[in-house]
Amino acid sequence: MKFTFDRDSMLREISIAQEIISTKNALSILSNVLFIAENNTLIIKATDIKVNFETKIPIDIEEEGTTTVFCDKFISILNSLPSGDIEFDQKDIIVTIRPISIKGQFKLKSMASDKFPEFTSSENVPYFDIPAEDFKNMITQTIFALSDDESRLNMNGVFFEKNEDNLNMVSTDGRRLAYISKPLCQGVNSFPSATVPPKILNIILKRAPSEGFVSVSIVEKMIFIKFGSYKFTSVLIDGMFPNYRRVIPESQTYNFQVEKADLQNALKRVGLLVDKKSPRIYLEVSPGKLTITSQETEIGTAKEEIPCRYDDEEIVIAVNYVHIDEPLKVMNSEKLTFEFTGNLKAITLRPEPAEDYFHIIMPMQME
Repeated sequence: MKFTFDRDSMLREISIAQEIISTKNALSILSNVLFIAENNTLIIKATDIKVNFETKIPIDIEEEGTTTVFCDKFISILNSLPSGDIEFDQKDIIVTIRPISIKGQFKLKSMASDKFPEFTSSENVPYFDIPAEDFKNMITQTIFALSDDESRLNMNGVFFEKNEDNLNMVSTDGRRLAYISKPLCQGVNSFPSATVPPKILNIILKRAPSEGFVSVSIVEKMIFIKFGSYKFTSVLIDGMFPNYRRVIPESQTYNFQVEKADLQNALKRVGLLVDKKSPRIYLEVSPGKLTITSQETEIGTAKEEIPCRYDDEEIVIAVNYVHIDEPLKVMNSEKLTFEFTGNLKAITLRPEPAEDYFHIIMPMQME
């Protein structure tokens, strides 16, 4: 097996493979990338068993073949070399890597490709298309709100469902909920609802373009995602996702509006004295103003007042600082609306004017 490749093209794809691989044990086949050189194309595959990745790059082939190499060391070698062509030459189990531009070489031991796990075929699954920008926005609005508690596996991912002609994506950790809905392209057939692990979604968010479309298929216990030359698959999370619609209030009695920048800046300052283990803050809303106060600790407390649009009775609500701060980082509106009924009932945080997403926050007990 012998071919020549462009260092920068290879490095870009191998960097994605490295994100997929979950072990750096040189003796494990799962630490390796699979190379298939044929028809002047190099197919690259990587897996951690649950998430699979496949792509391809053009190469100049002298001798076709298949092998696997230890990804961690291979990417380190590429990072150490200048841009330009590099020769990949395998004889028996030894791979020799020779950069064309300098007089040097590296030798790596390879592992037989027949030990590399088989990928589930994605050729005949029914895909639907969604604008890449919409899909990335949906991931951004939901991925931070899922649970990392392994005893609640059904909340460890983002829930996908088709609702009429829309794709809904929802995440929750039991104390907050993130929801967004975007229209699908016309003619999309029904597909089963599914809970998708965050690993594949984080990679898509990072690697997918902002233009064009992303193709998605959900079949039985797998999700398939492809765009450009990239193909990803992931095992879905078992278990029934909670009935999230029961958490969303049908109507709420009160609301107030604030400037996002005012709230974000005030939270940043008040947050300096928030206890990280119990990040409780108090939102005191009264006509014309919102006062944000950190819970008093041995270190001290902080308070800041900002203007708001509100003309009802004064109320104080205790909330988790993180549950306000994290949605603000992804909300793209200059103005925000908080809707509520009482200090112990669900709060809806949404952009103003309303868009296709919102966040539900459950208050904390007053202390």
